[in-house]
Amino acid sequence: MNAAGRVTGGDVLRLDGATKTYQQGPVEVIALASTDLSIGAGQFLAVMGPSGSGKSTMLLLLGGLADPTAGKVWAEGRDLGALDGRERAMLRRRSLGFVFQELNLLPGLSALENVTLPLELDGVRFSRARDDAMKALGQVGMADLASRFPDELSGGQRQRVAIARATVGPRRVLLADEPTGALDTVTGESVMRLLRGHCDAGGTAVMVTHDPRLAVWADRVLFLRDGRVVDHVTDPSMAASLLDEQQS
Repeated sequence: MNAAGRVTGGDVLRLDGATKTYQQGPVEVIALASTDLSIGAGQFLAVMGPSGSGKSTMLLLLGGLADPTAGKVWAEGRDLGALDGRERAMLRRRSLGFVFQELNLLPGLSALENVTLPLELDGVRFSRARDDAMKALGQVGMADLASRFPDELSGGQRQRVAIARATVGPRRVLLADEPTGALDTVTGESVMRLLRGHCDAGGTAVMVTHDPRLAVWADRVLFLRDGRVVDHVTDPSMAASLLDEQQS
């Protein structure tokens, strides 16, 4: 680590002994247990495991949307625990794109305005932000519906808008929780090509999925059970058989 408190080296995302626990009445629930993980530029990581295994918790920690109970989380060379709220929000807005199951689109804004907003908040001039947003919507097949509001769109269409918002601009890191869950097969494949292309161009992506057919697009597959890493493979074609083993 250098004097500025940044990690030196090639890791874009890193967990150092990261643990997350929750209190449910008198019971302490371990959502993620003492996990070490490093993800470099150009890498696409798929995270698999049964419901409640800690997959979404890992994404929340990596994106700075939750704090570890113990250990550290690094993103873009920054110790997230050392950042104040403003610094963390700026890092998320400029460097991290999120696609979560809740989508979190703003209902009072059109699809185009939802995708444009992060760029405008970061000071990008309106015409450039609008052009970039339209390009992102076009990549997910939503350019023709740019003027529609979220409640005028189907679930799958809203999901594509959320993906466009996550990928717009110069963000290097994409964090996706079941990004094709509400999409048909053809549209889902186009989203996977988008994530794969992002990493091939030097970006980084972490995707939670239960589907081995999606995991094969990744470079590495991580398997979680009860908050712990139980397997980690660099041949995604093995995902289906290993998932069967983990669930047996």
